[in-house]
Amino acid sequence: MINKKKVILTVLVLIIAWNAYIILHRNVLADPSQEIIKKIISCFIIDAAFLCFVILYDRIVILPVELWQNRELIWKLSLNDFKSKYSGNYLGIFWAFVQPVVTVLVYWFVFAVMRGDWGLDGNGYPFVLWLIAGIVPWFFFSDAISQGTSALLSYEYLVKKVVFKISILPIIKIISVLFIHLFFICFTMILLACYGYYPDLYSLQVLYFSFCVFVLTLAMSYVTCSVVVFFRDLGQVIAIALQVGIWITPIMWNIEVLPRPLQILFKLNPVFYAVDGYRMSLLDKMWFWEHFYSTAYFWIFTIVCFLFGALVFKKLKIHFADVL
Repeated sequence: MINKKKVILTVLVLIIAWNAYIILHRNVLADPSQEIIKKIISCFIIDAAFLCFVILYDRIVILPVELWQNRELIWKLSLNDFKSKYSGNYLGIFWAFVQPVVTVLVYWFVFAVMRGDWGLDGNGYPFVLWLIAGIVPWFFFSDAISQGTSALLSYEYLVKKVVFKISILPIIKIISVLFIHLFFICFTMILLACYGYYPDLYSLQVLYFSFCVFVLTLAMSYVTCSVVVFFRDLGQVIAIALQVGIWITPIMWNIEVLPRPLQILFKLNPVFYAVDGYRMSLLDKMWFWEHFYSTAYFWIFTIVCFLFGALVFKKLKIHFADVL
């Protein structure tokens, strides 16, 4: 069992280090007044998040502990889930890769022809590379949140078993989707190499941004999978939201065409952090810590979402078996 005092002490050290980084390394005292306010607010939000973590520790930590304790079972069930999806088809898992590839080709054909309009350019890069670098993390997010939402419904027979840890079901679905995502990362790397953009140290950041999407979808899935048991229409609502989301996330259009206030508004979408991160890693060759506030915002949003999801799941899970 994880020692509570050690965890709190570790988090406290990280918070102190974060505050020191903001104040000293970011040179707060030499910044204009607006920059000072932004950085002080950043410190305040993170410190507040730490206090919430300490107060709600016993309710929150039980979920990641259960996931860690059942890691071998999660891996086996994830592999089985991935294989079973396409077991009844002649071409098997081949179909898992066909639809996304066809979607990319369709978008490329349409928008490459129109890229002189609506800011549809590749920021100086071949448009197909700029497009696929942004759409691959979106495919991962959209498929993972859809599968994670339906996790309890798909494994209804396991939910009704008293001794089974149903908290592992959402992560099983997301890891199953992750296998396909890893293939598309390799596909993207090969396509980039064909255009002369070879993998380097910056490219390794793709693994970090994949982890970001993984944690974000897991956090959101604990909320959605809990609610969908009682409100089945939520699945349709999410499907529509994803259809809209691919357009309001700057994937097939350039966010630079918008005025600065609107850019900030669109960047509040946490998925944009991953989309921009993939392009930053594969094309722009920048490190993720160079975008300090974007990184801080993403992780604050994700951690808060995970804490909320853990509390909602814990509150509602005693009713799952009765409703299903």
